[in-house]
Amino acid sequence: MAVRRVCIFTGNANPELAQEIAHVLGTPLGEARVSRFSDGETFCEIRENVRGLDTYVVQPTSSPVNDNIMELLIMCDALRRASAAGITAVIPYYGYARQDRKVAPRTPITSKLVADLLVAAGVTRVVCVDLHAGQIQGFFNIPFDHLHALPVFLEDYLKPKFDQNTVFVSPDAGGVERARAYSKRLGGSLAIIDKRRDGPNVSEVMHLIGDVKDRDCIIIDDMIDTAGTLCNAARAVMDHGARRVVACATHGVLSGPAVQRIEASPLELVTVSNSMALSEEAAASKKIQTVSIARLLGEAIRRIHNSDSVSSLFV
Repeated sequence: MAVRRVCIFTGNANPELAQEIAHVLGTPLGEARVSRFSDGETFCEIRENVRGLDTYVVQPTSSPVNDNIMELLIMCDALRRASAAGITAVIPYYGYARQDRKVAPRTPITSKLVADLLVAAGVTRVVCVDLHAGQIQGFFNIPFDHLHALPVFLEDYLKPKFDQNTVFVSPDAGGVERARAYSKRLGGSLAIIDKRRDGPNVSEVMHLIGDVKDRDCIIIDDMIDTAGTLCNAARAVMDHGARRVVACATHGVLSGPAVQRIEASPLELVTVSNSMALSEEAAASKKIQTVSIARLLGEAIRRIHNSDSVSSLFV
């Protein structure tokens, strides 16, 4: 059933995902033009009447992060000034999520700053997928729906190819809960990489907790940035006798040397969602594939619009 009286808009960050979501909902994308002046300023024009309508802006704040955040803020401000009844920011990937606390004196909490900017721009609700830090939800005093890509990976990729003999590997202590959720749903076992980080984007694998010998291993993470942690974890798993190793991560940031590291690693395949558009280098790699979260986000929008429960999508 098509959603009525709802408008979905998108910036330049990932229009393909927005188009897929609109197709899931059986509604066309709203007419908007996001452009830049010669000095780099962003400009947005909403080209249809949105007075009294529920509007949804699909915009991951991925690289270039600052440009995409400004696009999102300016689009939301344009919709607010056009008298939209509600403005939901659908942010598949929340930029600055790793700056969620003070890790040293005189440092910012940029995740909170972005939350304040979104509210100031007129956003009335936020939908995100697999936040790097769950406490970011508490930075907002408006409704926040935190979805998980786990059901998408299970149904579209893992269940058809892996069985209960699979080991789900957390690449660090912070991801244990995530890996445990996957192992519970598929009936597999769990292993944990104990690592020591010597600096930003630099990690050293120390120990492997769990039995991976002669088993298929799946490394589970929320994002892959420079892929140092992921590739070190893959080598540690193979050094302990694993039969093969693949990886699943919701967000394929894949910055810097990430693709080259993945190509040179023992990883057979890395599966990420289309929460953000892949770079040309990543899209060309035979070791990197994507699964779509359009159905997940489309169903969330449908339920929000119809005032139905969204809680079953949190699992």
